[in-house]
Amino acid sequence: FKYEIVLLMGDNLYGSERPQDFKKKFEDPYKPLLDAGVKFYAALGNHDSREQRYYKLFNMDGKLYYTFNPKPEVRFFALESTYPDPEQIAWFEKELSSSTSHWKIPFFHHPIYSSGERHGSDVRLRQTIEPMFLKNKVTVVLQGHDHFYERTKPQNGITYFVAGSGGKLRSGNIDRGSGITAKGFDTDLAFMVAEIDGDDMYFNTVTRSGAVIDSGKITRRN
Repeated sequence: FKYEIVLLMGDNLYGSERPQDFKKKFEDPYKPLLDAGVKFYAALGNHDSREQRYYKLFNMDGKLYYTFNPKPEVRFFALESTYPDPEQIAWFEKELSSSTSHWKIPFFHHPIYSSGERHGSDVRLRQTIEPMFLKNKVTVVLQGHDHFYERTKPQNGITYFVAGSGGKLRSGNIDRGSGITAKGFDTDLAFMVAEIDGDDMYFNTVTRSGAVIDSGKITRRN
């Protein structure tokens, strides 16, 4: 499965962030992908130094929040959810509403829908940004923070993914009684791979052993 970009949902480096740490914790583990020309795009988490935005291989261009479109029909919006100040919210609303891409996909660290017992849904953030998602026909939202994988049942027509078990697992942390989980997996590390073809997004969630524990197709909201 050839792919061109990887999105990082925050908490990208734990502990110290010296130059040698970036090499040990990022450049060495991902060397085969970096050598193949795969680009990484990061959102910042609460454990990340804000100086990460200047790290060239995170492709943030010195910005705490930014947008990019790898294809004309797809645009991603990276938000900084630890300190969502009014300036960022105003920027996001303007960029989201002015985009002509069919797929508008926000990604950020703190989930506004999550069944995590440790963190769970950030309701205050939800109250601020969910109306923008609904108004601008967002279909899919990518989130982190909780250290497991979850795909929600559509919330007001939007599917929310928590893809937070790429580096550290919080086993048994999904609240199965939340009522919002379509699929949850908290017993091993996992990552998500997706492909957009026209109005459809096909996705697979893969464990470190190579098992596919979730897959499906999401059709864009019109």
